[in-house]
Amino acid sequence: MHRKNSIAKLNSTPTKKVNILMVDDHPENLLALEAVLISPNYHLVSANSGKEALKCMLKHDFAVILLDVQMPGLNGFETAKLIKAREKTRHIPIIFITAISQDMENVQQGYSVGAIDYIFKPFHPETLKQKIEQFVKIHQKHEENIIQSDLERNVELNEVNKKLDRTTLNLRRTEALAKVIGETLMDTIVTFDEQGFILSVNPAVKTMFGYEAEEIIGKNIVMLFLKMKDDNENKSSFSIFSSIKKAVGKVIESVSLRKDESYFPADIQIGETTVEDQQIFVCTIRDITERKQIEEVKKQKLHNMEHIVEERTFELLKANEKLQKEIEERNKIADHLYLSQERFRKIFESSPCLMAIFSLKDKMFIDINTSWVNIIGYSYEELVNKSINIQHFIDESDGSYIDLNQTIRNRKISYKTKNGEIRAGLLSTEMIDIHPEPCTLIVLTDITERVHLEKEMYRLDRLNLIGEMAAGIAHEIRNPMTTVHGFLQVTRNDRDNLPVEIVDLMLEELNRANSIITEFLNLAKNKVSVKMKHNLNTIIEALSPLIQAEALRSSKHIYLDLGKCPDIYLDQKEIRQLILNIALNGLDAMSSGGKLTIKTYIEEQAVILEVKDQGSGISPEVLEKIGTPFFTTKEKGTGLGLAICYSVAERHHADIDIETGSMGTIFSIRFDLNHN
Repeated sequence: MHRKNSIAKLNSTPTKKVNILMVDDHPENLLALEAVLISPNYHLVSANSGKEALKCMLKHDFAVILLDVQMPGLNGFETAKLIKAREKTRHIPIIFITAISQDMENVQQGYSVGAIDYIFKPFHPETLKQKIEQFVKIHQKHEENIIQSDLERNVELNEVNKKLDRTTLNLRRTEALAKVIGETLMDTIVTFDEQGFILSVNPAVKTMFGYEAEEIIGKNIVMLFLKMKDDNENKSSFSIFSSIKKAVGKVIESVSLRKDESYFPADIQIGETTVEDQQIFVCTIRDITERKQIEEVKKQKLHNMEHIVEERTFELLKANEKLQKEIEERNKIADHLYLSQERFRKIFESSPCLMAIFSLKDKMFIDINTSWVNIIGYSYEELVNKSINIQHFIDESDGSYIDLNQTIRNRKISYKTKNGEIRAGLLSTEMIDIHPEPCTLIVLTDITERVHLEKEMYRLDRLNLIGEMAAGIAHEIRNPMTTVHGFLQVTRNDRDNLPVEIVDLMLEELNRANSIITEFLNLAKNKVSVKMKHNLNTIIEALSPLIQAEALRSSKHIYLDLGKCPDIYLDQKEIRQLILNIALNGLDAMSSGGKLTIKTYIEEQAVILEVKDQGSGISPEVLEKIGTPFFTTKEKGTGLGLAICYSVAERHHADIDIETGSMGTIFSIRFDLNHN
C-alpha cells in the first residue's frame, strides 16, 4: 500500500521546466537557437564559451546540451570531454552544432568525446526542434524512472529489511529471491566448476539456447560456444574453455551455439567464487544480435557517408578545376580588356580630332581629349562633369541645334570656342554603353582652315571663270559685231541703199550675238526655276518627234525605252532644253546609221534618265573640260550647251554621270526622289 501511494504521488507531481544549455561564442547564433527552441516547458540557458558552460553545469542540471565546435579558448571537443569526465554530467546528451568542421575526422572526434548527434549549419529549425523534444522526453522519462526506481528500491529495501529482521539468515527465502531474479533476467546465467561442467542454469537458457535445464546440467560449458573472440580458426574445446577461464572479471565477445546448431553473437562475463573450498564460476551470457545489427547499420551508414564524402570531394575538385579555368579565362579577358582600354586611351589622347564621351543620362561630359581642350579653349576641369551647351553646336544645313541622342556621320557643323570664335567641323557620333550607362562618343574633325581654303579657292575659281567667260563672250560677240560694224562703215561711205543680202547678213550676226547672250544668262545660278509635278516620260514623248526629225535628216535612228516613273517636280522648259541638248549632241557624235537610245527607270529612290549614243566615245582630255562654258569641239558651237545642262541639273538637285568608251557614250541624269 505504501509503495502504491508513492508511485501515485510521483505521477501526480507537476512537470517542471527542463533546462537546456546552449553554448556558442556568437550571440547571434544563441539568439537563433533561442528563437527556434523557445517554449514554456524549457528553461534556455546561454553560454558564450566552454568555460562559462562548465560554470553553468555546476549550477543547473540539464536535459540536453547544444555545443558549438569552433570556439576560442576551450573548443567544443575539449568542453565535451570535461563534461563527460564529471560523474554527475557524463550522461547528459551533447549535440554538436558546427558550420565548418564537416569532414569525417571531426565527426568521429565529436562522437569519441561523447556526442550523440552532429548537426551542420545552416540547420533545419523544425528538425532541431523535434530532436530536442525527443531528448527532453528521454530526459524526463529517465528522471521519472530514477525517482520511481528510488521509490521502488526504498520500498523493496524496507521490505527486505523487515524480512531480514523477521527471518535473519533465512537461507530459503534468500534462495527463493535469487531464483526469482534469475528467472526474470533475459540473460542466461550458467554456473560451472573448474573443469567446465555445468552446475546450474537459469530459465533463460530455454529461450536463448533451446535447451531444458536437465539437458545441459553436467555437460561441459564449451557446448554453448562456437568460438571466442581472437580464437581465429582454432575451435578446439580446450582452446574455448581456456579462453572462458581467462575472461574472469572481463566482458568478451563470443559466438554462442544453440541446440539447433544455429549461432548468434554474445557477450559473456565470468565471475569466480569459492564455495566449501570448491572453485565455482558464474557465466552471464547476453544475446547481442540486435546490437550487432545496429552496429552493422552504423557501419553501412558510415561507409555510405564516406562514399558520399568521396563523391562530393570529387565533385568539388572538378568544380575547382572548372573554376580555375574560368578564373584563367577571366584573367585573359581582363588583360585583353586592359590592353584594349590602354589602346583606346592612347588613341583617344593622341588623336588630332576633337574627341569626347558624353553621358546621355546626365547630359554632361565624362571625358575629353587634349585636342578638344586645345581647340575649344576650356580647361579639362571646366568641361568634365559639366553640362554641355548644345547651342554652341549648330547644323550648317538648316541652322538647327545638334541632337546627340542619335548617330551622326560627318555632318558639317559650326561650333563656338571659349573666346567666342566660330569654327567649322565634321561631326560624327556613336552610341556606346559605359558601366552600363548610355553614352555618346563624339568625334569632331576641325575643318576651319580647310573651309577658309575652299572659300578662297572658290573665289579664285570664280574670278578665273569670269575672266575666261569675259574672254569667250568678247571673242564670240566681237565676230558678229565686227561684221555689222564693217557693213555700217561701208554704208556710211556708200549712200546708196544696201543690198538685201548685206542687211540679212547683219541681222543674222546680230541674232547670233543675242543667242550667245541668252545662253550665257541661262547659266546664272540665281535663275528662278518654276517647278511643277510632271512625268519625265511625258516630256520625252512630246520631244521625240522633234528629235526623230533631226535624226532622219542624217539617216540616224531614235529608240525610246521608257520605264514606269513617278511624277516629280520639274521646270518643264529647262528639262526640255536639257534633253534636247544632250540628245542633239549624241546625234552629232554618231555617223550615219547610228542609234540613239533614251531610257528611263527607277533605282534606289531616284528616277534615272539615260541618253546613250553609238559614237566613238569622248577622249580623256575632252572629258575633263566637259561642262566648262565656251568649251566646244564643234566648228560652229558656242560651248554653252552642256554648261546649261549642268546648271539645270544643279537647280533640280540632280547629278550627271558620264560613261564613255569606243562603243559609245552614256549620259545618266539622276533625279533624287527625296528632294521632291
